[in-house]
Amino acid sequence: MASVCVKYKVLDPRAKAPAYATAGAAAADLCAVLDQPLTLEPMQRALVPTGLAIQLPGPETVALVYARSGLSIKHGLCMANGVGVIDSDYRGELRVPMINLGAQAYTIQPGERVAQLCIAPVYTAAFAQAGALDDTARGEGGFGSTGK
Repeated sequence: MASVCVKYKVLDPRAKAPAYATAGAAAADLCAVLDQPLTLEPMQRALVPTGLAIQLPGPETVALVYARSGLSIKHGLCMANGVGVIDSDYRGELRVPMINLGAQAYTIQPGERVAQLCIAPVYTAAFAQAGALDDTARGEGGFGSTGK
């Protein structure tokens, strides 16, 4: 597994450093920094602070914030924006936009693991306008076009 150095700054003394739960984990857990438990009712959104800021090694990397699978499947707690994109030049606090898609209220506890932070390579595209695109077997077939 390749590694890069990602510096982090503690903005709140209660913050926990990003940590990998297992040796094979692809993403590090991010924890909530809250003054008190935060209850999200069904369909309610909140921006959950982590008390951390990061510095990626350069524009060749991005930090991606994903929902924790256990919270999403068991309680419906997901990322409000699907996936958070942290650009290499961002230095502000990492905050997790969450939404409760479940049928019951869910209470986030101070210090609870709320999201996963994955560091990934970036490929900057050179977009070139074309009058036509190469044909493929799929063609313009979209949603559901390849079957179940």
